[in-house]
Amino acid sequence: MKTTFHQLVQKDVWAITQHYEEVSGEKLADEFYEEFISFAHHATRHPERFHFDRSGLRRANLERFPYHFLYRARRDDIFILVLRHHHRSPSYGLNRKG
Repeated sequence: MKTTFHQLVQKDVWAITQHYEEVSGEKLADEFYEEFISFAHHATRHPERFHFDRSGLRRANLERFPYHFLYRARRDDIFILVLRHHHRSPSYGLNRKG
């Protein structure tokens, strides 16, 4: 199993890490990124571990930060479509293909 990201996930990650860097500095931004990557690896190793949300995609909630990502488990990978804040519009990122 491997992890594949929608091309816009990089933009999602960049915006969030920029926010944390501006608010609290590089250390917090790095901690956010490390937690996101850790959860992505966990989802790759155990794709059924996280619950389905209303969209029919699996949702992995980060522990320390108010963010989650939505993904689809496919035959050879998990495909992460979006990384977003818990209070972001529920439809944000769902129109992404993959």
